[in-house]
Amino acid sequence: MLQEAVINIENLCKTYATKQGAFVPALKDINLSVDLNDFICIVGPSGCGKSTMLRIIAGLEQTSEGRVFYMGEEVKKTNREVGMVFQDYSLLPWQNVLDNIALGLVFAGMSRNESLQLAHKYLKLVGLEAFARAYPYELSGGMQQRAAIARALANDPRVLLMDEPFGALDAHTRILLQEELLRIWEQDRKTIMFVTHSVDEAIYLADRIIVMSAHPGQIKEVIDVTMPRPRDRANPLYGQMNARILGMLDR
Repeated sequence: MLQEAVINIENLCKTYATKQGAFVPALKDINLSVDLNDFICIVGPSGCGKSTMLRIIAGLEQTSEGRVFYMGEEVKKTNREVGMVFQDYSLLPWQNVLDNIALGLVFAGMSRNESLQLAHKYLKLVGLEAFARAYPYELSGGMQQRAAIARALANDPRVLLMDEPFGALDAHTRILLQEELLRIWEQDRKTIMFVTHSVDEAIYLADRIIVMSAHPGQIKEVIDVTMPRPRDRANPLYGQMNARILGMLDR
C-alpha cells in the first residue's frame, strides 16, 4: 500500500484585496505533494508568494481557491503537528532561553517541570545548553535562531516549516546553521519545507527544490537534488545546478 503524502496542495490560489478595492494575486494554481521525511526548499523572486504558501500550510492564512491537506485532512486552522520557524526568531525578550523553548509545551498543558526537562533536551540538541538562563538580547543572531529552532522542535511537529530562517545571518554563521539543521534533520527525520532566497542554500539542503515564478507565484519546476550528502560546493554538478536555477529565476 502506498503511503499517503504528508502534505497535498491542490489548485491553490491566493488573492489579496487592497484598501483601494483592487485584487492582487499572490499564488496561482499551485499543486504539490510532500512525502514523509522530505526536505523541500522553495526558491523564487521576492513577492512570489513563498512565505504565503507556508503560512497557508501552517493554517495561519486561508486559501482563496483550492485546498491544502495535512495527512488527508483539509487544513482549516493551526495544528500542533505542523511547526513554523520565522526569520525574525520571535523569542519573548522578557523570558530566558529555556522558558522560551518550553513555552509551547506549557501552552499545550504540560507541567512546568516536564516542559523544562524537554526544553533542556532540545537546548542540548542545538548546542545551547550553556545558555539556558540567558535572555535573547544576550545571544548572537545565530544563537537566537538556534533557540527558535529548538522551540519548534520541542513541540515535536511532524512537519517543520521554515521561512528564510537564516536570511539575516552572516555567511559563516549561515553555513554553520545549515550543517546543524541537516544534522538535526538526519537525526529526527522531520519533514521540512524551507523557504530561501539563496539557490546555493537550497542545493546544499534539499531533496527537492521548488522553483517559483514571479507573482503571481506559480511552480516553474520541481528539481530533484540527487547529490549525496554532505554536499561539496566544489562539485561541478553543484555549480551546474546553481547556474541552471539562477537562469530560470532570471527568466
